[in-house]
Amino acid sequence: MSQYPRYAIYFVPQADSALYRFGASLIGYDVYSGQRLAFPPGIEAEVESWERFTSDPRKYGFHATLKAPIALANGQTENGLIAAMDEFARTPRAIPVIAPTIRGISSFIAIVPNTPCVELQALARDCVIAFDGFRAPLTSGDRERRNVPALSERQVAYLDNWGYPYVLEEFRFHMTLAGSLTARRMEATIAILRDRFSALELQSVSIDHLTLLRQEDADSRFKIIRQWPLTAA
Repeated sequence: MSQYPRYAIYFVPQADSALYRFGASLIGYDVYSGQRLAFPPGIEAEVESWERFTSDPRKYGFHATLKAPIALANGQTENGLIAAMDEFARTPRAIPVIAPTIRGISSFIAIVPNTPCVELQALARDCVIAFDGFRAPLTSGDRERRNVPALSERQVAYLDNWGYPYVLEEFRFHMTLAGSLTARRMEATIAILRDRFSALELQSVSIDHLTLLRQEDADSRFKIIRQWPLTAA
């Protein structure tokens, strides 16, 4: 079974929003157009090796994962997934609203909620469950790439059951800005990004729509297929 194309269900801020312009320019890629973006002025001087630190986020685009990338199972189609997302988006639900802040997660730096959000955890859980029937089983190679020895027992169980270890109770909403920084570089880089982020004066973000993206092959970056507004309860 081919592992490509792959599909992902993300939260991606609207293209004209200050949040999207901030994140997309920092990682240097626009998932709407599929084009490379210039970095913000001065960031490469402020953070040595910024190009390298953003290479992994650039592949996926500026986003928060709700259903991690999947290949389609036998018998499933892109049109079928789109139809399922149509139905999901029409289902009334509480729309999550977060107060965004920048923090370190392991060796990565991301925009995260300042405080836990029950509605956001519920949305992520529902996405994982609702669309899992479209997911092709993990290959042995996929599983090995998850570095199973470093996962907890529950994360391993989630990997085997849902194809991804960081779901349900393990889910942490985050929009990655940079990755693979050493502990020595982390604190200073967070301070630089927080200073830039504060200029947006962004008090809240509504997670009020879903985005479907497609990756054609292993050398391609993800690109948006379509977005759906969520229906408020």
